[in-house]
Amino acid sequence: MTRSILAALAATIAVTILAGTGGCNSTGVGDPCTPEAEYSPAFLGFDVAEVNVEEKSFQCETRLCLANHFEGRVSCPYGQASTGTAAGTTAYDGTHQPCELPGTGGTDVPVDGVDTTTGLVDSPPDVLPPQPGAVLPNCTDRTAAQAVYCSCRCANVDGQTNDGSNYCSCPTGFSCTQLVSSVGPGTDPNLVGAYCIKNGTAYDPNNSCVVQCSATVGGCGAAQGVN
Repeated sequence: MTRSILAALAATIAVTILAGTGGCNSTGVGDPCTPEAEYSPAFLGFDVAEVNVEEKSFQCETRLCLANHFEGRVSCPYGQASTGTAAGTTAYDGTHQPCELPGTGGTDVPVDGVDTTTGLVDSPPDVLPPQPGAVLPNCTDRTAAQAVYCSCRCANVDGQTNDGSNYCSCPTGFSCTQLVSSVGPGTDPNLVGAYCIKNGTAYDPNNSCVVQCSATVGGCGAAQGVN
């Protein structure tokens, strides 16, 4: 599995960098992607205060999957309770279930050799039997369709593209926006700078993610094929 490195950003924003090479072209920018972390039963979701950049993503022609201030899991828009059961008591569309690992089709997934018969997302993975964990729902204004997709680095931290690194041009409907201002020691400095994000989806810490997806709100996962 691609190695993940957590590095602090300015203004208390964090960025998760999965090691790889910098630069890509704009082909495929905006295509949906599911970050590799979600294939782990121990991953309980992203934090809305973070920007996460996954490189070497084979789901993306750009080889880069961006989670821009996104909360929860792409694969589980309504989240789950700490008991490993579906969040809430009534499903919005009658099919709301506890979080499942992408591509499993609802089948049980062994965690450290133990079959998880309820709640396919469990934390921590080294506890026997596995202990289900709470997964926060997505935010209604920052669904996966709005905040998680294939992207590319379009400028350095100074907003320039003349430093010899590889940069892309953002396609129509996307803006080149500064997201990563600093990375930790040993992390590729070419990862700092601006990335292509969908127009109108810039994160506002004072007004974003006020309402979470719920059984009564519904529809939060429709754009990614999850209701």
